[in-house]
Formats: sequence, C-alpha cells, structure tokens
Amino acid sequence: MSLFLSSYENRLDTKGRISVPASFRASLSSEQFAGVVLYRSFTNNCIEGLTMSRMETLAAATDKMGVFDGTLDDLSAMLFADARPLSFDVTGRIMIPADLLAHAGITDRAIFVGRGNSFQIWNPDAFHRAQDAALSRLRTARPDFKIG
Repeated sequence: MSLFLSSYENRLDTKGRISVPASFRASLSSEQFAGVVLYRSFTNNCIEGLTMSRMETLAAATDKMGVFDGTLDDLSAMLFADARPLSFDVTGRIMIPADLLAHAGITDRAIFVGRGNSFQIWNPDAFHRAQDAALSRLRTARPDFKIG
C-alpha cells in the first residue's frame, strides 16, 4: 500500500509541468501504473490524488451501492468521469490539466499534501489557511485515537 506523508511545495514550469515529490514517487514504485490519478476535490478547492490501485478500490466500493442510487450517480461523475490518470515523465513530472489547476486556484506553485492513502494538491496560501483552521478545530475537539 502506498503511503503519502508530509507536504512539499513545487513550482509549475512554463509548460505547466510539476515535479511529484520524490517520496511520493517512491511510495508509488510498487504500483503497476507509473503515475497518479487526479480529480477535483468535492470537499475543498484542491485536487485529490491517489494511485490507480486505490481508484480500483473505490470502484469496487461503489459496486456495493444500489444501481439506481442518486449518490452513485454523483460519485461516478466526480470520481470516475473527472479522474485523470497522469503518467510520470522521465524526470518524475506530470502535467496537471488546466481545469484542475483552475479548480484549486493554482497558478505558478502548488503544495503536495500527504493524507496517508492519498494526497492533495493545493494553492499553498489556501492550504495554509485550511491547515490553520483544521488545527483550531482539532484543538477544540481533542480527538482520541484508540491504538492497539
């Protein structure tokens, strides 16, 4: 299983390419598809990223939903119709489609944010605001994990 940790800020080059962090690429080394799958987040103004095998797991999960379930229609439109499989070039870069960049408000730089089994790509300023808000909520909620 791929594990995405930490945050890395990178610049888009003049052709719109960006380097996927080396640790993220290393996490993907056991995957059959040499790249990532990206789609517009439906919870934040960012881009969601995951492995092809994780996308297959999501597809299997939607198979358990009712065929006429309206939520399935919405999920299919966001997860599968919007998904872009992007292969790495020889230097580990991808070219993020313009509509995904616009959704996230990304112009010249982006921050890759590890989320365990997946990652997100944000406009750095927007991410720092969202991270500050999350920290504030967590300080109030004080979640307690039961491990073991």
